[in-house]
Amino acid sequence: MSEELNQSALDYHRYPKPGKLEIKATKPLANQRDLALAYSPGVAAACREIEKDPLTASHYTSRGNLVAVISNGTAVLGLGAIGGLASKPVMEGKAVLFKQFADIDVFDIEIEERDPEQFIETVARLEPSFGGINLEDIKAPDCFIIERALKERMGIPVFHDDQHGTAIVVNAAILNGLRVVGKDIGQVRLVTAGAGAAALACVDLLVEMGLPRENVTLTDIAGVVYEGRVEEMDPYKGRYAVATDQRTLAEAIEGADIFLGLSAAGVLKPEWLARMAERPIIMALANPVPEIMPDLAREARPDAIIATGRSDFPNQVNNVLCFPFIFRGALDCGASEINEAMKVACVRAIADLAMAEPSDIVRAAYGGHQLQFGPEYLIPKPFDPRLMEHLAPAVAQAAMESGVATRPIEDLDAYRQKLGHRAYRTGITMKPVFDQARLAPKRVVFAEGEEERVLQMAQQAVAEGIARPMLIGRPEVIGNRLEDLGLSIRADKDFDLIVPCENPNFETHWQTFYDRVKRRGYAPDETREYIRNDPTVLAATMVRCGDADAMICGIVGRFARHLKHVEEVIGTAPGVRKLTAMSAVVLPKGPLFIADTYVQADPSAEDLAEITRLCAAEIRRFGLVPKVAFVSHSNFGSHESPTATKMHEALRLLRGQDPELEVEGEMHANLAFDAIGRQARFPDSRLEGRANLLVMPNQDAANISFNLLKTMNEGGAFGPMLLGTAHAAHIVTPSTSVRGLLNMTALAAVQAG
Repeated sequence: MSEELNQSALDYHRYPKPGKLEIKATKPLANQRDLALAYSPGVAAACREIEKDPLTASHYTSRGNLVAVISNGTAVLGLGAIGGLASKPVMEGKAVLFKQFADIDVFDIEIEERDPEQFIETVARLEPSFGGINLEDIKAPDCFIIERALKERMGIPVFHDDQHGTAIVVNAAILNGLRVVGKDIGQVRLVTAGAGAAALACVDLLVEMGLPRENVTLTDIAGVVYEGRVEEMDPYKGRYAVATDQRTLAEAIEGADIFLGLSAAGVLKPEWLARMAERPIIMALANPVPEIMPDLAREARPDAIIATGRSDFPNQVNNVLCFPFIFRGALDCGASEINEAMKVACVRAIADLAMAEPSDIVRAAYGGHQLQFGPEYLIPKPFDPRLMEHLAPAVAQAAMESGVATRPIEDLDAYRQKLGHRAYRTGITMKPVFDQARLAPKRVVFAEGEEERVLQMAQQAVAEGIARPMLIGRPEVIGNRLEDLGLSIRADKDFDLIVPCENPNFETHWQTFYDRVKRRGYAPDETREYIRNDPTVLAATMVRCGDADAMICGIVGRFARHLKHVEEVIGTAPGVRKLTAMSAVVLPKGPLFIADTYVQADPSAEDLAEITRLCAAEIRRFGLVPKVAFVSHSNFGSHESPTATKMHEALRLLRGQDPELEVEGEMHANLAFDAIGRQARFPDSRLEGRANLLVMPNQDAANISFNLLKTMNEGGAFGPMLLGTAHAAHIVTPSTSVRGLLNMTALAAVQAG
């Protein structure tokens, strides 16, 4: 890990407040009555109900949505036995993943105890507090002993993710790999590199799914696990000891259909792959460096199907595909355990989802990339929003069918639909855009390339692989600031440096700019000076000439000045009358987009209809279905003021132009989010659920609303997004953060594609 990344990680964990978690109240506590309900005497009512029927704890407390992530820090990934306290950042990170992906609350509990029996006693006594236990980073064989004992003693799910989460995702990938190569799980032979907790759990589940036990050969640091071996042995791997003369992985690989690596970098040699069976499956899952790099494996065996644990190669095997959703399903049906039937159901749901035809939303979320089942798409992407609605119901159904659900779900279809809506409230709004940008990074030119925030953003953009930054500025200034900031990126290697006074394309650029503005009163000499001295004009002209794919400006100076030059040089896209700006705030229930926040001061009804169409198209880039509310002081015709009439007319025009768009208005802002109130006030509303795009009657209303929400909201904000341009261009504001710039860079790169 580089020094810059190391320091960034430390700052991330330390500021603005230490750690990654906090507790927030879910009920109001604003007056004496609230206090009486929350605590004494009202709390006694809930206590008495739970005393009478323990299952009601899920109705009156957070227990039904609360998981404990518990570790003693004896086997932390990549760090080893660092102890409970040092493992706390990892456990907090796991808690964040639970919340982000499945909206499950977590307390991380680090226990400084290496005696398995004492650890078991400590955890078992926590049962009244939690709906489930996720064991994490506990060394083998203690993890086997601990999990088995806790499952026997506790009436809630106990799940060691290092074992079973890995096993579920690996099994899904192997199941689909066998589908691709046309092999039967009952006929294939598997060899492992590694015989620890994860490897054994993977093999156990594969055997559960039909792999013959006698077709498994384990290898570890001491070689093949054979009958009679005593070195590095324990009863858990001893279950798979085979009668064989083979003693090394090189020997055992002969004729194998599947290689499963959960060991160390480089242990699988390219020259051994020729000995494997036709169309082998290679699961090289060591991180960060796999047992064999995919390019080496592909060179040695072009017919191989390859998976790793890394996100920069196809077929990433990642536990996040499993653990949030298996717990979601288990908690929602009150499962007393996570059994084999639930694991198998999760495997099949993951595998089947990869084979499903992607919806338009999923395709949009991944940049239009065809996620077609095959050798390089065995399992779903981690940010596929359908995971929640596919996996959790499958797990819950298996729990009910196997008799471990204490609160069976009566209507699985309704439950699935509810989960589908819940998936978009997990704070991953920008992730699909970043994934799209990585598919084909574009050249994004920054007018204010000398600014510190731009330089910090450029470092992150390079690390994220979302764009090739092009920075306009003076070499000595940029070089000195990179040094002062401790950033490792360098000109030419990581980004392109554009020096206006040394511009090799000066003649082309000034002539292009002149051709665009000569009918606006600009003289040739004046346009030359603009290209030399105004970086926004230079950036826009570079995009117009094809020397850059997208541009970002606005860190310094007024929005209106930058907009003038963008309109002059970039102009509007074909069929677009006017540019518009949309901003967004990320709220607990999902992103909310607002228009027009910066460009059109008082749009007409025709303008509002166009604004809405442009914004709806942009919202689809986030993998979301646009739901539009025209907001006003008028409620469905209650006033006839000019602004209310304008909104009503805009709605009429828009429905004629885009009849499939889900839009309603004009309405009070509160009804945009209150479906029940809206239905009561206007039963014929064609907007369902919560609006995610508010179209305002004028710029004042939009800008004021956005800035108020941004100030009060802790979920963040991004934008303004400039829409309707002939080429990708965005104008940020001087208050934009580094993260905001990074978001806009990803958006610009995607738009340029």
